[in-house]
Amino acid sequence: MTFDAANSVTHKICDRSDVHATLDTLVEDLAVRHNTAKSNIAVTCSGPNTFTLSLGSGV
Repeated sequence: MTFDAANSVTHKICDRSDVHATLDTLVEDLAVRHNTAKSNIAVTCSGPNTFTLSLGSGV
């Protein structure tokens, strides 16, 4: 499940062994899409195995 908004993406990751790689890829994609540094992306756990990535306030 993936939900895209203008400045965020929510993604459910079912394979626990793939969490870090998937989050790294999502952060990179969001940073490129918004032409910002990866450090400007906030990652929060928004539910069981569900993570929301959003642009930080500096963008």
